[in-house]
Amino acid sequence: MTMSLEQRFGTPKPVIAMLHFPGLPGRPQHDREAGRQHLVDVLGRDLEVLQEAGVDALLFCNEADIPYQLVVGPEIPSAMASVIGELRPSIHVPFGVNILWDARASLALARATGATFVREVFTGVYESDMGLIAPALGELAAYRDQIGASDVAMFDNITPEFSSSIGTRTVAQRAKSASFLGVDAILISGPEAGVPFAMSDLRAAKEAVPRTPVFANTGVQAERLAEILAIADGVIVGTSLKVDGITWNAVDPARARAMMETAREIRASAAGPV
Repeated sequence: MTMSLEQRFGTPKPVIAMLHFPGLPGRPQHDREAGRQHLVDVLGRDLEVLQEAGVDALLFCNEADIPYQLVVGPEIPSAMASVIGELRPSIHVPFGVNILWDARASLALARATGATFVREVFTGVYESDMGLIAPALGELAAYRDQIGASDVAMFDNITPEFSSSIGTRTVAQRAKSASFLGVDAILISGPEAGVPFAMSDLRAAKEAVPRTPVFANTGVQAERLAEILAIADGVIVGTSLKVDGITWNAVDPARARAMMETAREIRASAAGPV
């Protein structure tokens, strides 16, 4: 049976906060001299700040591995699994994983680390700056089952960054077919990390699939959270929580607290008087 968002994350309208890895081994931005310990230190510091702020869930991602790959080597999930494994005793909220842009590797990483969901492109065909994105959902769903990860939710980005859909189907049509095919949540994104999505896309997706969770995936800011959560079932947020709102900076404790204080106020207001 499919878990509800409240069962998976312990709250309605969850705020999922990004944990961005520095460059990983084999990628241009990897710091060879600092090595593995640098990865642990950076992620560990941001993990502590985000959990102290009260985020509902976390999403580990190799955001700094520019230029991105559609298929990664074994060094990427291996490094991520090693760091997440070391930090695992300190993680007190549900978490997901995302390897850009390799859905199969993300599923394997989720199985290895105990992640509750993966964020990837699971449906559609897109021309992108990295090449043609053409996931095979049937094969990916079978792989998820084969590795014993059937409880890992598939969060499907149907407006992926750095890309555009091939064909004429609308966001609503893509959302409806993705939901029919069995993804666990629909994600709506802007053109790149930290850039706002189109509210018209969010609204169209939610109207098309009222029974499937729809998340805002990029460009979420505290001052727009009420507007977004009036439509979306949750948000994934990274850049706006960083120092000076810059993706590559450390998480800013004040920004993280402000986001979660706003989220709690919105949820309390929606719940009404006790």
